[in-house]
Amino acid sequence: MRAFVVTGPGEAGPAEVPEPVAGVGEVVVDVERAGVCGTDVEFFTGEMQYLADGHARYPMRLGHEWCGTVSQAGPGVHPAWVGRRVTGDTMLGCGECRRCRSGRQHVCADRQEVGIRGGRAGALAERLAVPVRSLHELPDGVDPVAGALVEPGGNACRAARAAAGERVLVLGPGTIGLLTALFLRAAGSEVYLVGATPWSVEFARGLGFSAGTSVPEPPFDAVVDATGDPASPALAAEVVEPAGRIVCIGLSGRPSMLDTRTLALKDVTAIGVLSGSPGLEQAIDAYASGEVDPRPLVAATVGLGEVAAVLGGERPAGAPKIHVDPRR
Repeated sequence: MRAFVVTGPGEAGPAEVPEPVAGVGEVVVDVERAGVCGTDVEFFTGEMQYLADGHARYPMRLGHEWCGTVSQAGPGVHPAWVGRRVTGDTMLGCGECRRCRSGRQHVCADRQEVGIRGGRAGALAERLAVPVRSLHELPDGVDPVAGALVEPGGNACRAARAAAGERVLVLGPGTIGLLTALFLRAAGSEVYLVGATPWSVEFARGLGFSAGTSVPEPPFDAVVDATGDPASPALAAEVVEPAGRIVCIGLSGRPSMLDTRTLALKDVTAIGVLSGSPGLEQAIDAYASGEVDPRPLVAATVGLGEVAAVLGGERPAGAPKIHVDPRR
């Protein structure tokens, strides 16, 4: 089958690879749609910290935002799964440690991450093998575009829950920032977004949000940092209301400096969000009901042969997300 393979920094493209086989407790999924994420860009450029830490190594098969149809059930999997439309959790814990047993497999020290960590092949391919325990079935009301946005939606849903308040500031109108804003608005919050580029601000305004390139006058009950700017967490702590919350879901390429005296003296709660795992079902429900429509965030859908150019920065201005149809 065809898959997108990264062999080194800046070296990537479609390649013929062996067909996946469903092992014990696994299924094979025919991938219908997959998303390109900022994490994928970091692997393409070689900047992803997992490469330095030894959690990942080249060659890599990327892709952790996906949806598709189960085509094969392995030993121990009920055959009724075959034919179901699904998406899946990126985080695959060991299933045995204290964290996994308490429902926190997304922070398991020995976890694999689909298309990211531990050699688990990703979804930028025609087919994908994953554990059946990671699957989430998609209802008819969730089309392929929304289905491949469930994983980032789970992250955004968690960030929105943590930041719930009357007036919330979101720093960074990329995919995660905009999805967080959509979930916040659906929950009744007044949301303001701050972006670094005029086109990202205009796009956010086109979705009906107040947005600008500078922080407006407070108060803000909560601030979500969805940027890759190491200065943003400190800014969030500075502008949030006393006794408010800052939610850190963006990751910078170098350490962020945050004065904990600001947190203590303002009685601010800081929350980090690593994974969408605990929010996937809520994201699916919100998409299925129409409460949140993530589809306007997708600018284009490309084939496997165009992914390298996308990772290298060739993408249209406006909507932040690029999807891949691996059958093209």
